Amino acid sequence: MTSEIEINSYLKNNKLARIMVVDDEKDILRIIKRDLETTNEFQVETFSTGKEALTSFKNHDPGYYDIIITDIRMPRMNGFELYRNIKETSPNTKIAFITAFEINKDEFTKVLPSIDVKDFIIKPIDMNDLIFKIKSMLSM
Repeated sequence: MTSEIEINSYLKNNKLARIMVVDDEKDILRIIKRDLETTNEFQVETFSTGKEALTSFKNHDPGYYDIIITDIRMPRMNGFELYRNIKETSPNTKIAFITAFEINKDEFTKVLPSIDVKDFIIKPIDMNDLIFKIKSMLSM
């Protein structure tokens, strides 16, 4: 279990953690950005398509984004495709999935063993839970 001291140390040493959030629902993007940035711990960049997110990711150095949070179900490029594209060029990038469906991690791993998911964020999103998951991911 990660201690609060480790999390706070990470945030102080690295200033604001840069988070990429990808979701085709613009209201969700707006709310997540607002609520995360209100904490003064995160800098959030939002994208409404996987293609836009991937372009931004490729236009920056590896490690530019501390965490990527992406919806699974999106038109054209879904969250799994985005995950695979990012992991091809930057295997250490931390990625979490947003989903409206309840997912069992063990069952998910059996079906898609090439996708190593540490966290699922279930819609509707509880911001306290999201902040806790982000801080836990940052301390890993």
